[in-house]
Amino acid sequence: MGNRGMEDLIPLINKLQDAFSSIGQSCNLDLPQIAVVGGQSAGKSSVLENFVGRDFLPRGSGIVTRRPLILQLCFNKAEYAEFLHCKGRKFVDFEEVRAEIEAETDRITGSNKGISPIPINLRVYSPNVLNLTLIDLPGMTKVAVGDQPLDIEHQIRDMLLQFITKESCLILAVTPANQDLANSDALKIAKEVDPQGLRTIGVITKLDLMDEGTDAKDILENKLLPLRRGYIGVVNRSQKDIDGRKDIRAALAAERKFFLSHPGYRHMAERMGTPHLQKQLNQQLTNHIRDTLPGLRSKLQSQVLSLEKEVEEYKNFRPDDPTRKTKALLQMVQQFGVDFEKRIEGSGDQVDTAELSGGAKINRIFHERFPFELVKIVFDEKELRREISHAIKNVHGVRTGLFTPDLAFEAIVKKQIIKLKEPCIKCIDLVIQELINTVRQCTNKLGSYPRLREETERIVTTYVREREGKTKDQVMLLIDIELSYINTNHEDFIGFANAQQRNTHQNKKRAIPNQVIRKGWLTINISIMKGGSKEYWFILTAESLSWYKDEEEKEKKYMLPLDNLKLRDVEKGFMSTKHVFGVFNTESSRNVYKDLRQIELACDTQEDVDSWKASFLRAGVYPEKDQGCVVDTAPSETFSMDPQLERQVETIRNLVDSYIGIVNKSIRDLMPKTIMHLMINSAKDFIHSELLAYLYSSGDQNSLMEESADQAQRRDEMLRMYHALKEALHIIGDITTTTVTVPVPPPVNDSWMQEASPTPQRRPPAAAAPPPSRPPAVSGPRPGPPLNPSPAFGGPPIPSRPGPPPINAFGSNNHQDPFSAPPLIPSRPARIPPGVPR
Repeated sequence: MGNRGMEDLIPLINKLQDAFSSIGQSCNLDLPQIAVVGGQSAGKSSVLENFVGRDFLPRGSGIVTRRPLILQLCFNKAEYAEFLHCKGRKFVDFEEVRAEIEAETDRITGSNKGISPIPINLRVYSPNVLNLTLIDLPGMTKVAVGDQPLDIEHQIRDMLLQFITKESCLILAVTPANQDLANSDALKIAKEVDPQGLRTIGVITKLDLMDEGTDAKDILENKLLPLRRGYIGVVNRSQKDIDGRKDIRAALAAERKFFLSHPGYRHMAERMGTPHLQKQLNQQLTNHIRDTLPGLRSKLQSQVLSLEKEVEEYKNFRPDDPTRKTKALLQMVQQFGVDFEKRIEGSGDQVDTAELSGGAKINRIFHERFPFELVKIVFDEKELRREISHAIKNVHGVRTGLFTPDLAFEAIVKKQIIKLKEPCIKCIDLVIQELINTVRQCTNKLGSYPRLREETERIVTTYVREREGKTKDQVMLLIDIELSYINTNHEDFIGFANAQQRNTHQNKKRAIPNQVIRKGWLTINISIMKGGSKEYWFILTAESLSWYKDEEEKEKKYMLPLDNLKLRDVEKGFMSTKHVFGVFNTESSRNVYKDLRQIELACDTQEDVDSWKASFLRAGVYPEKDQGCVVDTAPSETFSMDPQLERQVETIRNLVDSYIGIVNKSIRDLMPKTIMHLMINSAKDFIHSELLAYLYSSGDQNSLMEESADQAQRRDEMLRMYHALKEALHIIGDITTTTVTVPVPPPVNDSWMQEASPTPQRRPPAAAAPPPSRPPAVSGPRPGPPLNPSPAFGGPPIPSRPGPPPINAFGSNNHQDPFSAPPLIPSRPARIPPGVPR
């Protein structure tokens, strides 16, 4: 009888896994792995084979296991094995499994004792196993042999740590009985990753190979060199038995007979052997499952609640019902219209926090990108003055003019107004692109019906493209209207009288002094030789650009006045992912920052660069105009003017500046209104009132509402998942009412594992035993066998086992029995069966 409730727990866990396997998912119970660590030829592989009940692992002397073998045991009615690297092939003969392991090991490591951390994955299906993951690891060694690398010891150690550091990994520290336990590498490495001893079980092998007259009784009683979970002794098959094909079941019977007949172990035979080791692992499995189930139950309940609403729609689903298709079409079109309007007008629900989209992006185009494009195209002082000078001279012809000609003013103004067409068309194109992106995002919800999604996207996009042409025509009409009549009586126009008295600082109008226009993070690109690029918190006001160490604004790094500053585009570096623009001083002799004539400011996206440029425009810092196309002879023609011509150029320059400001203001106001009316609002009205009619006329309703194969599969999977989750919750309810757990043993004094001095393992030397007072390591709830008082402290030594022992030596209730327990240790009844095998 193993752990109480285990007989019910394992089948229920298998049902739980089957319920999830039916929907192609895992229940994520995170069942523990069992890693066997120890020196070479300590018997690790034999311990694993005893669990499986099959002889399938490679055998031999020296290092045999040269790659980790991850052995997954799966409860199944049929018995066979599968390798991950041989998908689809089932191994029924376990001799073929051994041959495949050897061949796969040699394929990676070679045939001369080399090792590799690449694991071999083997899955064994059998009705005789529990759902566990066992790991057979290479034995620890200190000397390289064959073509092994010189650091073989460190390679194996790193490989072991890769597995045993996991909290769900149970460590079986295997040490042969004919080796000094205090020098056990397995216990040492287990102590490093499991200092509390919660996951470590000591396994003593080869008890039948100890020298005559010695035994490991004190070790197995957890009296000498104690572990928190104690030690379990096992007797594996010898090499002779393996070569003779001795059956594992017969070997287990021989192991049982050994412990019952050996005078040093018969009183603890029930706690020794492979069956008891399996019970301990079963108990660990039970505890782990019990710890995992509450979290799993909460996860399943939340998943069931999230599926309830969708499953309710699918419960009475009939794919061929025409009324269902009509209702679904109406609902889909209506939802599409609502989603489109929410994305354009803004909404409190389903807010995208990752990036700007829909109406927010269109707003940025209207009020940041478009004004920036206007200023960038219109403003060019040198070229404008040259054009005014040519216009004045051409109007006067051969005569020398006495007055400033208004025809020159109109010619220059109309030429500047025509330049507005390009940024206006660009603005419309940007809005069109964002509208089409918004339509595609809204049609994602129609993915269940691919034909409906395709038709909806095509119809709406076609309509938007139609409105694009009308909108561009209307905007061009607005510009033509501006060109048709130059209204010099406009209330904001300065007139000739004021223009003659006004200087050229009109362009330097700025916002209210000290008004903060923008704050944000920017990176200053500086070469590595001068300190490298750094990120600062920038504040742009109407008069200066300042940057601080961080957003607390306590440690100011620098303040740069905006006078004579301009912007220019900078190509980003070869390996750089950031977008860059430059700020420089128009006075060539002045540095902007330290010894830099130009500072390069970097942003994460081009949108951020455009936004910062628009903010600089509000502060009166304008972009540099490319002068590559200007003829070099221009200065001599432009500035070799007589004083009268210079006054006329200045007057017209001020008049043009004033009137273009009026036109820009009008265009900036009318462009968003025109686009909203002719394109965006019209598209919303079309979706709400006409889209459904276009869909009905585009083709057969049945084909339009034909469900995608993915959606049908998703619906079936959802229904199966819902029922599997309900079944799993019911199964978990059964588990929690039918199982119990056993508390973890109390801590023991395991400081011996940190000492380097070896301690003798065999019993005859008297100094090795502890005093009769019993250390705390032996006084825990673990039921222990009767212990010998140590001969090292008073009293004559008591022989470990006198001659031929009488049959009733352990069966009598004589309190004078030298092997009875002292008062501190609870006595236990003898477990020896009536007949002891001879």
